[in-house]
Amino acid sequence: MPWELISPILLLVVWQALAMLFPGRLFPTPIAVAQQIWTATVSGKLLADMAKTLTRAGIAFAISMGIGIAIGIVLGRIRLADRLFSTWVIIGLNLPAIVIAIVLYIWLGLTEVALILAVIVNKVPLVIATIREGVRSFSRDYDELARAYRMPLGRRLRLIFVPQLTPYVLAAARTGLSLIWKIVLVFEVLGSDGGVGFRISEFFQFFDIKGILAYTTAFILVVLVFEYGIMRPLERSAVKWRTDRS
Repeated sequence: MPWELISPILLLVVWQALAMLFPGRLFPTPIAVAQQIWTATVSGKLLADMAKTLTRAGIAFAISMGIGIAIGIVLGRIRLADRLFSTWVIIGLNLPAIVIAIVLYIWLGLTEVALILAVIVNKVPLVIATIREGVRSFSRDYDELARAYRMPLGRRLRLIFVPQLTPYVLAAARTGLSLIWKIVLVFEVLGSDGGVGFRISEFFQFFDIKGILAYTTAFILVVLVFEYGIMRPLERSAVKWRTDRS
C-alpha cells in the first residue's frame, strides 16, 4: 500500500483515539464529523460556502500569480529595478496579513473587492521573491548557446526561458496556494457574507466543535484534491524535460 494512503489512515486512527480520551462534545469522532459533512452537503450549505471560498481563492491566486511572475522576471533580469524595489518586496513579505485586511476593510468596507485585494497584496511579494530567484539562477550557457545559433525570441523563450522558469512558477504556485487558503479563511472570519471561514465563525459563536471540524475536514479534502490531482501531475510533466535531457 502506498505511503500516501497509509498516512491518512494513521491520522484517522489517532483522531479516533483522541476522541475516546476526550468528551464527545469537545472532540467528536471521525464518524460524527463525517455525518455532519454529509448533512451540510445535502442541505446545500457546505457546497455554497465552499464555492464562495474557492472562487475568492481562485481569483486572488490567478491575479497574484500573473502580477508576481511579471514583476519577478523584471527584478530578476534588471539589476537596477531590483535595487530600487527590493525593499518593497521585503516589506510585503513581512507585513502582517491581518493589518492589510483591516486597513482594506476600513478603506473599502466589508466587500468582496476588499477581501480579494487583501489576499492579492499578501500573495504577490511571495511570488515575486520566488520568481526573481529563479530568473537569477538561469544558466548563462543556454543564453550563450541561443546567441550563437541566433535563435528567434519566440524559440528562445519556448526552449530555454520557460523550461528553466517553470519549476519556480510551480513552487510559487504551491506555496501561494497554501498561503491563500489560510488567508481567505481568516479574512472571511473577519467579515464576509459567506464562505467556509464565515461559517466556521458562526460555529465558533455557538461552540459547535463538530461543525468546525466538519467544515475544516471538507476544506482539507478539497486542498488534497488540488495537490494530488493537479499540482503534482503538473510538476511531474513540467520537470520531465530535465530527465529527458539527461
